Amino acid sequence: MTDKKFYIETYGCQMNFADSEIVNSILLEEGMKPVHEAEEADVVLVNTCSIRENAETKVWNRLKELRSIKKENGELTVGVLGCMAERIKDKIIEQEHLVDIVVGPDAYRDIPRLLEEVDDGRKAVNVLLSLEETYADIAPVRTTGNGVNAFVSIMRGCDNMCAFCVVPFTRGRERSRPMESILREIKELSDQGYKEVTLLGQNVNSYLDGENTFTKLMDEASKVDPEMRFRFSSPHPKDFPDDLLHLIAERPNLCNYIHIPAQAGSDTMLERMRRPYTREQYLDLVEKMKSIIPRVSLSTDIIAGFCDETEEEHQQTMSLMKEVEYDLAYMFAYSERERTLAHRKFEDNVPEDVKKKRLSEIITQQMEIQARRNQNEIGNRHVVLVEGTSKRSDEQMSGRTDTNKMVVFDRKDFKPGDYVEVEITGATSATLLARPIGKTTLQDYYGAEVAAA
Repeated sequence: MTDKKFYIETYGCQMNFADSEIVNSILLEEGMKPVHEAEEADVVLVNTCSIRENAETKVWNRLKELRSIKKENGELTVGVLGCMAERIKDKIIEQEHLVDIVVGPDAYRDIPRLLEEVDDGRKAVNVLLSLEETYADIAPVRTTGNGVNAFVSIMRGCDNMCAFCVVPFTRGRERSRPMESILREIKELSDQGYKEVTLLGQNVNSYLDGENTFTKLMDEASKVDPEMRFRFSSPHPKDFPDDLLHLIAERPNLCNYIHIPAQAGSDTMLERMRRPYTREQYLDLVEKMKSIIPRVSLSTDIIAGFCDETEEEHQQTMSLMKEVEYDLAYMFAYSERERTLAHRKFEDNVPEDVKKKRLSEIITQQMEIQARRNQNEIGNRHVVLVEGTSKRSDEQMSGRTDTNKMVVFDRKDFKPGDYVEVEITGATSATLLARPIGKTTLQDYYGAEVAAA
């Protein structure tokens, strides 16, 4: 196996990209070599997402393209990893004959053995879920990305059982990774020059390693490198700790940005979705966030057209978004997933044209809110972490504020990984335009800011 070349394609969430980095490490340890194109590889692995139908459709289409490549290269091995693996293992192997290997999110260590089974002429499947696996002892190998931002998984699985969500069935029960291994990985990233880490979990605020809570983990992580910024995704509104908000407010390298999924804006819909909080409780939490962290930026997830949604419930979601004024929202039409509570108990009975209409209304309103909030940034100063050149011009650089807003400014002598103080001069609904003032550090900038206050 040592002379084989592999290629991994990743679809879906940040957790999937982090998982692909674990698979990279496992295959490199076996002596396999990564390549940059599927056509160059002996083994192509597609890391999949099952959250929405559109994500699965993309994977199906790509697997059919890979089947064409496989016809030209009879030695090519094609595999499916991740969340789709358990759901479609029979169809994807026996009915469609699209792949040779299927591996669930908890079975990545088994990939070398499964590849040997394929070499022996057999189809290979391992989709067993685990109550213990966290891959804590495997150092992810980052073969893509900008060398500035990295994702670190702190836990796996989910116990929340929201009515619409397939994650507990595809990723298993919730379990936390030892804090010591997380801090070790963060230190390694710091030594490699990374400047920003996002801690990942389906519900990060339920992280628990012995007596170490998520707030404790954030506290210790922020001390590893004062010049490394930290974000996290995603927390759940049901158990967001006050002490974490105070910690974010106190630490310059804990970003003033929180992704806090609402999903819907009415108590009746939240109850149907099995979200264990009310609209009032959610809004109280948002108010607390804004009070404790005055510069906080908020984003959310919203589902349009969930089972039995009425026009009144839709309008309540619209009004919630208007009241909170999110800086960013991930908005989707409901897509029924097999095995979920909604699939078993409810009917996906909102017509597609109604779903699309409601989603369009949600998006239109949100874009107006974002444009207005970004216009209000004009004249403000921020520290931007440079991520690379702008997509539109090599003469400009782009990066993010700690509030997670994308900023574009003149290139000058800045490079990826620099912190640059900027003054905002213009805005669209998606991007801030800025005048660069000069390089800085988190300690210099926020130290001066605290002193001025």
